[in-house]
Amino acid sequence: MQKLNRTNYKEYNTYPEKILQFGEGNFLRGFVDWQVQVLNEKTDFNGSVVVVQPRGSDKIERLNRQDGLFTLYLQGLKGGIPVNEHRIIDSISRGIDLFTNYQDYLKLAASDELRFIISNTTEAGIVFDPFDRLEDRPQKSFPGKLTAFLYQRFLAFDGDINHGCIIIPCELIENNGGVLKEVVLKYAEHWNLDSEFIHWIHQANTFCSSLVDRIVPGYPTDSVKEKTAEIGFEDELMVVGEQYHLWVIEGPESLKQELPLNGTGLNTLIVDDLTPFRTRKVKILNGAHTAMTPVAYLSGLDTVEEAVNDFEVGSFIREMISEEIVPTLEGDLEELTLYAEDVLNRFANPFIKHYLMSISLNSISKFNTRNLPALLDYVAKKDTLPKRMVFTLSSLIYFYRGKRGEESIHLQDQPETIQFFQTVWQQYEDHLIGAKDLIEKVLSEQKLWEMNLASIPGLVDALCTNLLQIEQMGVRNALNELSETSIKKN
Repeated sequence: MQKLNRTNYKEYNTYPEKILQFGEGNFLRGFVDWQVQVLNEKTDFNGSVVVVQPRGSDKIERLNRQDGLFTLYLQGLKGGIPVNEHRIIDSISRGIDLFTNYQDYLKLAASDELRFIISNTTEAGIVFDPFDRLEDRPQKSFPGKLTAFLYQRFLAFDGDINHGCIIIPCELIENNGGVLKEVVLKYAEHWNLDSEFIHWIHQANTFCSSLVDRIVPGYPTDSVKEKTAEIGFEDELMVVGEQYHLWVIEGPESLKQELPLNGTGLNTLIVDDLTPFRTRKVKILNGAHTAMTPVAYLSGLDTVEEAVNDFEVGSFIREMISEEIVPTLEGDLEELTLYAEDVLNRFANPFIKHYLMSISLNSISKFNTRNLPALLDYVAKKDTLPKRMVFTLSSLIYFYRGKRGEESIHLQDQPETIQFFQTVWQQYEDHLIGAKDLIEKVLSEQKLWEMNLASIPGLVDALCTNLLQIEQMGVRNALNELSETSIKKN
């Protein structure tokens, strides 16, 4: 069978190189590079992507063997109907191996056509490394590589403010654009670069914070034979992603002219403030993931899809989002409701196996940052406890007992967190403390929550009641009991 490259793929297009992309991984190719393809097809954007690697060279070599081409499968629900479609993406012009072709990287800095710089180097990628030097080929850190590139561009155009770049990081940290700019300026100072260069960074370049949202599982190892037969090419860089996507870019109004999104159908927004989008994503999507995990897993389920399609657990998740999470959010209720429906449709994606145990990593700190703020906001607004979120916390505490029936749960958390729960549960099982004592110990452990949750009126008693029911009848039956109580009160 033929290998995918421009010789074999006759519909290959060539575009000016407008984008430098730090990162060759599945997410950027299945998210950003796909959107560039759409812009090229539906607008006059007329641009391609040059990819450089933050780390090793293997994927750059594979990318160049395929002339930047790869197949993208988008699988998921459209209008509630499962859709599985694929296309070949040709928006990447080439990859530059920074370890063997650093001169090509410097040459790109002098390109008049280049305008955008995009990155996704993981949350740990935007860091300052004091051992990076300007003369390194390349620098170790991503911001070090970026600063060296920008300095080369500054020199190439004699500090012309019309040749700056629009820089859009996609790393999942808050204020990623602002943080990246701070690190770049720190390198400029560390390397004793010209004050004119620092002025040029401020005046000529725009650092935009952004929020990205699409599940991209990556290479389809379990179905690659079938997909290869379907496309008719051998493709080492095939990518699978979900249908849903959202990209929120915090940038100036002028960016809307440079990224002509109108009429493309892309769910990409240019806004003054992405905080509301980040808050709703963290509370609804990430919060629901964290909340459902102990409830669904202890009910005998293993994946997110199973959880939302299960009658009792699925109803619990939907009611928690609509009645306890959405009411704590600012913004248009209709928009929030539509977003929540999108999230639930994504959870039900039949093509993606998202295992609950993979979500369970560091569940305590996740609950603290994703769910606890919603719980506290609900109490502040309603002057009562959100019973489903409280039930989730009860299930989470029980989850950290480390047992699902006779099966041991492999807890994935900080060693001190696991040790704490092992200690209090052992004390409970040895009848040294009762259920209420256990709850009080957990809630008052400020290393877990950064506050004393036992001070929240009624929370200790509510958790104690739930915990005893879970222990006596199991999570699923306790969940039914919770639902029946809610119906009677309504």
